[in-house]
Amino acid sequence: MHNPRWRLDGQTALVTGGSAGIGLAIARELLGFGAEVMLAARDSDALEQVVAELQEEFPDRGVFAFNCDVSDEEDRGALMDWVEDQGGLHILVNNAGTNRSRPAVEYGEDEWRQIFETNLFAAFELSRLAQPLLVQHAASSIINVGSVSGLTHVRSGAPYGMSKAALHQMTRNLAVEWAEDGIRVNSVAPWYIRTRRTSAKLSDPEYLDDVLQRTPMGRVGDAEEVAAAVAFLCLPAASYITGECIAVDGGFLRYGF
Repeated sequence: MHNPRWRLDGQTALVTGGSAGIGLAIARELLGFGAEVMLAARDSDALEQVVAELQEEFPDRGVFAFNCDVSDEEDRGALMDWVEDQGGLHILVNNAGTNRSRPAVEYGEDEWRQIFETNLFAAFELSRLAQPLLVQHAASSIINVGSVSGLTHVRSGAPYGMSKAALHQMTRNLAVEWAEDGIRVNSVAPWYIRTRRTSAKLSDPEYLDDVLQRTPMGRVGDAEEVAAAVAFLCLPAASYITGECIAVDGGFLRYGF
């Protein structure tokens, strides 16, 4: 007999940036716990392929997809209208993110503003649009995929770190404001995780060596390890946890001298 505290049966989750990397791993993890999953991403071909894969892997679960750019206001509105038409929402995972890493003085204004649009403003607006749907349930949750770069300096470029720091603060604010509505709001802060986006940097042996030297566990993380932390925060078992940030970083943030 499954312990319902460790299951998500009957719940529906929306995962942004769900067609690859950490987002796809989160979708797979939530499906494994019994949730129905809706994916949103910009790449329609990748979305189509991923939905087919997940439906084959989880034939008794609903897997749905919506092609959109969450940094675009009209697309966000259309996405949430679609979510409402699907029958409601219990879990929102704000995972979509972008970055261009360079020295602060070398960013064009359009570049750094786009980082904020995708990483922060989209998550805030989607959370606000989702609130009326989430509040309809006795218990629901929002998980924001932040970064260790929002908690300390890493070589990600200032705008990325700034946007993620604000995302972590947004997590704390909304957790307190929406606790009375039965909505828990938490975040995760990954360090280097093996994904398509990080593969170029991690393929530089010198850079990889620098990363591993700063990571007590001596290895790069997997997307599934971030997904497991996200799934835990969604579970009824985590019902008294809100406003929290779980670092998925192999000890990186605790490394001193």
